Amino acid sequence: MLSREDNERLTRVGAGSSMGQLLRRYWHPVAAVAELADKPVKAIRLFGEDLVLFQDKSGRYGLIDRRCPHRGFDLSYGTVEEKGLRCSYHGWRFCSGGRCLEQPFEDTVNPAARFKDKISMTAYPVKAQAGLLWVYMGPDPVPPLPLWEPFTWDRGFVHVFFAEVPCNWFQCQENSIDPVHFEWLHMNWLNQQHGDGTEEPPPKHLKVGFREFDYGFQYGRVMEGSSEEDEAWTIGRVCLWPNALYTGLNFSWRVPIDEERTLAVDWAYTPVPADKLPFSQERIPYSYLPLQATDGRWLVGDIVHQDLVALVAQGTIADRTAEHLGASDEGIILMRRKFFAEMKRLEESGGEPFALPMKEGVCRLPFMGRNYLLENRPARKEGFDAVQRQVFQKHVISGLSEETLQAWTEVFGEPPSFHCDID
Repeated sequence: MLSREDNERLTRVGAGSSMGQLLRRYWHPVAAVAELADKPVKAIRLFGEDLVLFQDKSGRYGLIDRRCPHRGFDLSYGTVEEKGLRCSYHGWRFCSGGRCLEQPFEDTVNPAARFKDKISMTAYPVKAQAGLLWVYMGPDPVPPLPLWEPFTWDRGFVHVFFAEVPCNWFQCQENSIDPVHFEWLHMNWLNQQHGDGTEEPPPKHLKVGFREFDYGFQYGRVMEGSSEEDEAWTIGRVCLWPNALYTGLNFSWRVPIDEERTLAVDWAYTPVPADKLPFSQERIPYSYLPLQATDGRWLVGDIVHQDLVALVAQGTIADRTAEHLGASDEGIILMRRKFFAEMKRLEESGGEPFALPMKEGVCRLPFMGRNYLLENRPARKEGFDAVQRQVFQKHVISGLSEETLQAWTEVFGEPPSFHCDID
């Protein structure tokens, strides 16, 4: 268990907090590219800051303070122009860098004063990549936006989906390095929900292991019916630093909205049939997933929503002073220690953050099934891979947008499911 003070260090993300300062040194996905193509201005809250995200008519993205520095009008009700965002209250116009470009009345009655040159607001860099919009809220110099290897693949259907989760970001990220929950939350619980009572009990975890690597942590597992020769042990999964899970064909990020809410962002890739190649997507569809049914109960019928409800069920901010960690929690302990060490290092000496690619170029991550997907060699069918296949075939993600459903069906001819790494 942790002290109350240590729990607060892990969970506080506001301006001036140790964790907030650390996380701001990384790029974070916050919206879909297609989302701003549909509606070019969006109110957004990140790390406790109220901001407005926009794309002007020249195609440039911006992320600036939501309140106009003139009279505090909400700029999410502004209008985009060829260059910048115009406040709908008195017409002040701002560029993506936060500078005031125009003040219609002041420019008319006293142009020599150039009052607009004295006005600016907080602004953060925004970049588009892989169907997502990414923001950086840290100090200069701005690091390169990591180009993760799956973003370069051209043989798959991609869609992105989001959910606003009413709990702290850190309990979301802890789920990314907790292998044993898969057996119970997903396999056993899915059998109870979708089975007919005749299913065999799922295999048990026999061994788990964790290790640090360049971009975070890898964890492996051995389950009944598998061995240490299987990729589930030799490669395993990636807890991607600082706030994501990578499983081979899927990324899941947990971006702090504030201390009590998290934006869950998923990027999903599924290889298309050979008769669909070459394949390209002019637009990557997006969805905002509901968390509850119309009767108010949490949705729990698929692996995505099971994870989300498991996070919320710990409370808005998990009380780690009352927990009792066991042998399966070795990875959680390892990750916490790394965060404490990184926060201390940043406070004392600064320097380059852990696991942040500082050079341009493709960043390769380990994943199970690489030989099958990229090199057309036979995939291993035993062990955890086979277990995943059985589990993921039992359900469809609840709440995907009509656009996603239609685009998927046009390619695959069936409803979308949360596919495992190898087919």
